[in-house]
Amino acid sequence: MTRIASRVLAAALVFMLLPGLAFSSDGNSASNNAPANSANTAAPGAPAAPPAAVADPLLRLMVAQGLVTAEEVGKLAGVPSSELRDRLLLLLLTKNKTSLTAADLNALNGSATATSEAAPADATVSGLGQQTGPPQPPKTPPPSGPIPAIAPIRVMQVDPAKHEGFIPDIKIGKSINIKPYGFIKASAVYDTSSPYGNDFPLPGFIGDINTVDAMPEFHVKARFIRLGSNFEWLDTPKVVVTGKIEADFEGNFSRANNRNISSIRSNMFSFRVGYGRIDFRPSDTTSVFALFGQDWTPFASSTLPNLFETTGLGVGFGSLYERAPQFRAGLQHKFGGMSFAPEVAVVYPAFGNLPLNVADQLGYGERQGADSARPEVQGRLVFQFQADHAAGVAPAQIIASGMYGKRNVVVLASAIPAAFKAAFPTGLELESDRHGFTGEIQIPTRFMTVIAKYYNGTDLRFYFGGQLLTQFNDTTGLTGTATAPSIDGSSTVVLGNRAGVPVVASQFPGRSQGGFVNVGFPLSRIFNADPAGRNAGWAFYLHYGQDSVFARNVRRFGGGRNRSDVGAGTLQYKLNNFVTF
Repeated sequence: MTRIASRVLAAALVFMLLPGLAFSSDGNSASNNAPANSANTAAPGAPAAPPAAVADPLLRLMVAQGLVTAEEVGKLAGVPSSELRDRLLLLLLTKNKTSLTAADLNALNGSATATSEAAPADATVSGLGQQTGPPQPPKTPPPSGPIPAIAPIRVMQVDPAKHEGFIPDIKIGKSINIKPYGFIKASAVYDTSSPYGNDFPLPGFIGDINTVDAMPEFHVKARFIRLGSNFEWLDTPKVVVTGKIEADFEGNFSRANNRNISSIRSNMFSFRVGYGRIDFRPSDTTSVFALFGQDWTPFASSTLPNLFETTGLGVGFGSLYERAPQFRAGLQHKFGGMSFAPEVAVVYPAFGNLPLNVADQLGYGERQGADSARPEVQGRLVFQFQADHAAGVAPAQIIASGMYGKRNVVVLASAIPAAFKAAFPTGLELESDRHGFTGEIQIPTRFMTVIAKYYNGTDLRFYFGGQLLTQFNDTTGLTGTATAPSIDGSSTVVLGNRAGVPVVASQFPGRSQGGFVNVGFPLSRIFNADPAGRNAGWAFYLHYGQDSVFARNVRRFGGGRNRSDVGAGTLQYKLNNFVTF
């Protein structure tokens, strides 16, 4: 077992720029339940008659005056009373081509309570515009209910997207809603050992303990900064079209004459996620979706740990995740208090084997997966239910995922050693398989939130597992061996003779297993802090992760490390919705 470098946190600060799109655990769209109002169609040029079922006199008056149609009022009939005011306001603003921000709506909600309390009992419609005294600023209601429990980090959506599922910050015409989000994060870290000079931990790279102070380093980082946006293209309530694009500054540092000296501050803005998604709801209990673009992979990415260091996020220490181009489809079906959500995807087959020639890597990234001429097939199955029915507790999830793919190594005829040219006059190709599975749990409760993952598979380098090892050549029984590079230079093929017959040594990936356990404690909720006070934002996380390769495979690789583990504790203080220490 290798020794892991310890890290001392000097300071960390995260600013939330804008809230992201939150998908409700209730998959039903309110407008789906709207009754038909075909009987209330008015004659051309005349105001539509209000539906007989509408009891609210204000709505009936608005229909009579032509401010809204009977059909639009009918669609509001199934909306809960707590949402009716906001939906009606958005409807009126949309009809008048007026935009409304989240801050505007919050201000209106805050002032509504004060207005209703101050209004006299005999106020009439004609007197609503009158007020006495100076204008009063809107009042924000104090937080109510218990402090929320710790919610798991969930980068993959389970519940279907809702029609008009968020209040947009930007509207384009009548059909496009946009909601930007992001955060700014800065950290200062002292690392007791970092011989490779990385600003994040890697397994096994501890260096020579006889060097001075084991090569400690100090880093101040701001390249965690992330920006993104959610989109919605409005259609019918049963068809919801959404999208997301997200990028950060975790890319490499520039090498250019105007950047070389100051490259430390010139890391690249790089693409993380970008996709379009279509949700269709044939019934109140079932929905289906299709997603196209780059997103988190169904295999292994559903459960992520809450760690302070997000550069690499536990690379080689049992986290296991990836983002990749894909076509994905799935469904969600609700029964009782549980939902069942299977998904399947065809994913770009990447293996993390980097071309020896940098120009090749810049041109196509890597090719051994693409050279297999088939996609990687992945899938996951999610059971979601409410384990703890206390207020402010997220649903629990039990997840299983799996994948299968192939890689293909191409050796050109010109690269075949002279002793084997007669046996392989046109070059050769060599295949190997990759497969894996995971079992994952996410159990939030009012007192603690437990998330855990176990994985097992072969050739998991691309998913940041398997100790980042690739493949080995099985040269057992071969004589007179010689080597040849693959077409991209990312691997070496061994040729030899077995019983006098020229053959190619088989390549096998290492088999690995690992996982992690991450436990979060909502300290402020446990100790009954005031939800409106400054002590409402304390939380503590404990984490342990491990990644290992089977010892028999490590011996075939020629020896070396076979396991790395990490333990971490993180104390967080959330000052408000925008700042966390």
